[in-house]
This record gives sequence, C-alpha cells and structure tokens, in this order.
Amino acid sequence: MTERPRFHLAFPVHDLEAARGFYGGILGCPEGREDPGHWIDFDLYGHQIVAHFAPEECGGAVTNDVDSKKIPVKHFGLILDWAEWEALAQRLKGANVPFLVDPYVRFAGKPGEQGTFFVIDPSGNALEFKSFREERMIFEKTLQAH
Repeated sequence: MTERPRFHLAFPVHDLEAARGFYGGILGCPEGREDPGHWIDFDLYGHQIVAHFAPEECGGAVTNDVDSKKIPVKHFGLILDWAEWEALAQRLKGANVPFLVDPYVRFAGKPGEQGTFFVIDPSGNALEFKSFREERMIFEKTLQAH
C-alpha cells in the first residue's frame, strides 16, 4: 500500500464509452477492470474511481455560492501540486473541455488560498481540481463564525 490510504469512488454515467473518452482519453486515467456494459475502473492519480452505467442517476447540479462562484454541491476531484494543476488546466484547455469554473486563485491573500477549477464530465458529474502553494493551507479555516 501507499503511505496514505487511497480513496475509492463510484459514480453514475449515462454512457460508458463517453466516460472512457473523458477519464481515459482526456484526463489520462489508466483503465483497470471492467464489466462491459456495467462499469469501468479508472486510476485517477493512484485512486480508484468507477464509472457505473446508471443513466437514471445522472442529472443537473445544485450549486452554492463560494467566493462569488456557483460551485456544484456534489463534486469530486483531487488536490495536485501547483505544476500538475497548471499542466492539467492547460491539457483540458487544449482538449477544448469547457470549464464550469475557469482556473483561478480562490481566497487570494487569505488563509486557505488555492488554485481551483471545475469541469463537468459527459454525464454531468462535476470535478474540482485544486492546488495549494502551502500544504498547511489545505485545512486552514477561511470563514469565521459570528
């Protein structure tokens, strides 16, 4: 095993081949096992994600306002180092993947400052990729209770 536990995430897709194209082709996730017509495993930076054929579970996203942006409540993603985050943003731009939230620095100059962007997969699943220049900022409190 690795130094840290790996996560496993299963999520619905409306089209397994579209998921293969996005996760395998665009994001570059190596494929693992699959049950044709039912699910495909992908290796997302060492984490196991599984696209399950379940079109009835796919749908629009509910959002909350965060830093003046509409952020999908249901989303998953990764925290990458800054160079990987920038490289992935460039790769997605080069593949003409539309951004739900363009790459930018959230909470600039405040605790928790981070680079972030959101994309949507072909089935409407929201993914966030973020980065922190200082790792200690990952869990730094950004909002104060009144």
